[in-house]
Amino acid sequence: MAAVKRPPLPVILVASDLLEGDVVFATSNGWTRNPREALVARDDGAAQALEVLGATAFLRAKVVGPYLVDVELDAEGLPVPRHYREILRTLGPSVRPDVGKQADFQI
Repeated sequence: MAAVKRPPLPVILVASDLLEGDVVFATSNGWTRNPREALVARDDGAAQALEVLGATAFLRAKVVGPYLVDVELDAEGLPVPRHYREILRTLGPSVRPDVGKQADFQI
């Protein structure tokens, strides 16, 4: 069987909340809108566990479209997406800095 293609490590799990429609990030205790609280997988086993978490949440109709996103860790060890698309998703549905996630979570 071929190996599963994943983004480079480290990664976080991103999805859309099924009821709210907002972008959410997997944590050790469920899901959060705050990307800085995302659970970071630093090895293949942890990445696979995140994929299982996403598939389970999808089957339970909690989220849709879960997928892994490669991140860099900032000076504080917190995840920052490497790709522009994912950076935009962490900011929320608005480009205005006074609303959306960028206002709520000091990204």
